[in-house]
Amino acid sequence: MKIEFAPRSVPLQRRLQTASVAQWIFSFLGLAQCCTAAFIGLLFTRFWLVSALYAAWWFIDREKPGKGGRRIHVLRNCVVWRYMRDYFPITLMKTAELDPRQNYVVGFHPHGVLAAGAFLNFCTEASGFSKLFPGITPHLMMLSLWFRFPFFRDYLMSGGLVPSDKESASYVLQKPEGGNLLAIIVGGAQEALDARPGSFTLLLKNRKGFVRLAIQNGTPLVPAFSFGENDLFDQVKNPRGSYLRRIQHFLQKIMGISLPLFHARGIFQYSFGLMPYRRPICTVVGKPIPVQKKYKPSDEEVDQVHEKYLKELSDLFEKHKAKYNVPEDCHLEFV
Repeated sequence: MKIEFAPRSVPLQRRLQTASVAQWIFSFLGLAQCCTAAFIGLLFTRFWLVSALYAAWWFIDREKPGKGGRRIHVLRNCVVWRYMRDYFPITLMKTAELDPRQNYVVGFHPHGVLAAGAFLNFCTEASGFSKLFPGITPHLMMLSLWFRFPFFRDYLMSGGLVPSDKESASYVLQKPEGGNLLAIIVGGAQEALDARPGSFTLLLKNRKGFVRLAIQNGTPLVPAFSFGENDLFDQVKNPRGSYLRRIQHFLQKIMGISLPLFHARGIFQYSFGLMPYRRPICTVVGKPIPVQKKYKPSDEEVDQVHEKYLKELSDLFEKHKAKYNVPEDCHLEFV
C-alpha cells in the first residue's frame, strides 16, 4: 500500500484542528483507562493522599452524575472544541423553536462510530447551541459504565453528560420550570456496527424506551438527524449474520460496549489510522412532537407515538438530504 504523507507546509490552523481531534479520540478511547491507572498508581507513591481524598470525595459525590451532573462552562466554551468543529466542520441547524418553559427529549441519529456530532453539539458550545436555543440546557446520555472511572467521571459531567438510566433521565426531565433537553442516541453502541459511509441504517424499529420516557414525563419528542455522521470512518465489513458481527454482538453483551473495527487516516499521513476523515457533519434538529403525559402508557399508546416519531424523522431526512449530497434514491432503513 502506498502511503500518502501530509505536506510539510500545513497551516498552523489546520495543525491545531488535527491536534484537537487527536486529543478527543484519545479521551474517547484511552482517557478512562489512564485515569484509573493514575488513581491506582498514586496510592503507591508519596502522593497517595491525592487518591485517598478523591476516593472520599467520590463516595460523597457518588449520586451527582444521576442528578444532572456538574457542567463547567469554561470547559464547554474551551477553544479546543472550536478547532475540533472546524476540522470537519460540524454545524448545528434548527428547524423550529424550542420553548424554554418546557423540557424535551431529543432522539439523535445515527450513532456513527464515535458520535462526534452528538458530543460537539450538545456537550460543547462550539456550534452555538445556547445561541440557537436560548434558555435550553442540553444533556447527553452516555453508558453508565463510563461514570465508574475515577477522575474521568468528572470530565464527562463537565460537558453535560449523564448516565443512560431511567433515574438520570427522569431527574433531567422533571425540572418543573422547564428548560432542560435530554439528547439520547437511540441506536446506542450497537448501531455503531453499521456506521460506514453511505449507510442510513438506524436501529430504531424496536427501540421504544425513549418514547415511553417522553410520555411518562409529558415531554415533547424532537427528532434530530446528523448528516455526515457515518462518513467519518471506514469499517471492516461485518454484514448481519457474519462471523465477525456475531463476535461483536457477543463481546457487546459481555462488556456493554460495541467494538467496531474502524479506520480512516493518521495524523501525519492520509492512508491509515484512527483519525476521522475531514468530512462535514450537519446535525438538523426537527420540530417537537407533543405527547400526552401518562405515568403508565399502554403498549398501543407507545406504538402510536413511536410510529409518529418514525414518520417525522423520515420527513426530516427526506426534506434536507439533498442539501448534504445524499442521493435521491437513499432512504432511512429502520431495523
